[in-house]
Formats: sequence, C-alpha cells, structure tokens
Amino acid sequence: MHGWYLGGAVRRLAACVATWSLVASGGLAAPAQAEAIKIGSLTVANVGPIFIAKVKGYFAAEGLEVELVSFDAAQPVAVAVASGSIDFGVTSTSGGFFSLAGQGPLRIISGLYSEAPGFHNFAVVASDHAYAAGLTSYQDLPNHSVATSQIGSPVHYSLALLAEKYHLDLQSIRLLPLQGIPNMLSALIGNQADAAVITGTAVTPALQAGQVKLLGWIGDETPWQAAVTFTTVKMLNERPNTVQAFLRAFRKGTKDYHDAFTGPDEKRADGPTAPEILAIIAKYMNQTPEQVKLSVAYVDADARLDVDDIRHQIAWFKSQKMLKDEIDANAVMDMRYVIARPH
Repeated sequence: MHGWYLGGAVRRLAACVATWSLVASGGLAAPAQAEAIKIGSLTVANVGPIFIAKVKGYFAAEGLEVELVSFDAAQPVAVAVASGSIDFGVTSTSGGFFSLAGQGPLRIISGLYSEAPGFHNFAVVASDHAYAAGLTSYQDLPNHSVATSQIGSPVHYSLALLAEKYHLDLQSIRLLPLQGIPNMLSALIGNQADAAVITGTAVTPALQAGQVKLLGWIGDETPWQAAVTFTTVKMLNERPNTVQAFLRAFRKGTKDYHDAFTGPDEKRADGPTAPEILAIIAKYMNQTPEQVKLSVAYVDADARLDVDDIRHQIAWFKSQKMLKDEIDANAVMDMRYVIARPH
C-alpha cells in the first residue's frame, strides 16, 4: 500500500513537471494575466466611448484591466498623466495640457469628441438672476461674470471662439475660475456667477428644474476639436503594444457611440442601438437615459483627429501668452498613432 501511494505521487509529480515543461517551451499557453491601466477623465456623457469599451469587454479582449479615475476639470487630468499616476487621459484640451505636451511629457494619440452642429457638448447658460436682468443672448455676455473651471480651460477657449464670432470684447467678460464643474454649477444656481460654458451632462438636470437658462450650444456656433486621448512619451516608447491595445479597444467604443447617435450624413440621428448605449452611459452618469440623450457630443467613428484645429488652438493659447512661443504644434501629436480627420 505504501509503495502504491509513493508510486502514484511520483507519477503525479512527473506529470506536473511535463506540463510545466510544455508551458515553458511554448507547447501550452500559460494563462495570460491582464495588464492593469488607469484612464483619467471627467464623468460626463461625452467620454462615453470609454464606458462602452469597458462594459462591452473591448478592453478585456485586448488583455487590459481598466480602472477609470474621475476628475472635476480637464487640466488636472493632464497633470496626472504627466506625473505617471494614471496611464491615459481622455478629456478636453486646455492650455495646461498643451504646456505639458510642449515641454515633452505628453502626446496626443487620437481624437475624441468635437463640437458640431446639432450635438450638445458645451452649453452656454445664464443664471436665473442674470437672465431676468437682461442676459438673454451671447451679445449680452460683455460686462458679466462667466464661471469657468480654470484660466486656459476648454471653457475659456470656447468662450474665446464665441467672442470672436460675435465680435465681443473678451477682456470685458469677467472669468471666474472655480476649479471644477461642481463649483461652476453651484455658482450658477446660487446666482454667484452670471453665466457659464459648461458640459451638457452637468447642467441638464438644472435646466430641467428651471434653475438656469439656456442661451445656446457651442457646437451650433463654433465647431472645434474639443477633446483628445493622450499618454506619456515614456508609455509610447516603452509600452507601444499597450498603446495599440488601448486604441483598438477605444476605437471600438467610438464606433459604437458614433453609430448610436450619428446618421450617414454625420448629423445627429439616433439609431437602433441608441437605447443600449444610452443605458451604458447613464449608469456611469447616475442620470436617466432621457437626460443623457440631451447631452450627446459628436464622436468620430474612428477617433480621427482634426489636426488643423489642434494647431489653431495652440496658436490662440500662444496669442494669450499662456504658452511659450517655442512650443511646436506638430510635436504635441504622435502621428504614429493619430489618424488625421480630412476636411
């Protein structure tokens, strides 16, 4: 009996050694461990492709285990990526982002959402008090206070484009940098700011409750490449396979988002998959699908980037002395990964 037990143990040990030998030689595949990455963004509907790619398993299929990290403003996302505390940023461009990219640490690798007619990304809203006092149109913005997250933020740039179109004196508009969307919304509802350019996701409940008044949508007035995805030069050089896997999964998410809300003519038209996609995004927003539907941004199906518009943004930030003149617009984009959007 003792000999039989010992013999069985030897046979089992031999089988284990043989199995591991096969694994080591490539005869059998060892279970692959998912690579953990962190993606930073605002919790807004327009970063829906990231939520879609996570929920539908696109990241998992690429061997990526994704942790989503939420921020209240765009510029801190860029700082977090540059510091290495998160791996990818998925958010609006900003003066702070371009400054970091121009100094070396960051590179754009794709487009995300854009301001476009018929789509609702950034809303221009007035407080109840200011609206009642006569702030009822864009032309009324001079000599009023406008809440923004930070100086050099995408909100600031949107306001500059609006001022340029309507020949408004941007210097006559008093910017209130409140460091984040929740503070901007509180200032509006509390009548501490006269107006704001703010994400549709954040302001929709307040609009529906009659707490603020809608003046219009930036996309209907001044289309531009509002958001990108980016990472560090270190990631691009040392982990290119991870970057490629991220982009493959991400572009599946942008395709699903685009097809749910965009018609063949690239105009807003909800398709048969819209209810499913709205439900995914609504879960992350803690809103109803009906509320999310009111703040859908334009997303290119292939996450292509408006390269010319990125150059225009950098030129404007330079003109405002927010960027050093030596920052090269071409250097902030890694064209090994970027797909340029044709005009």
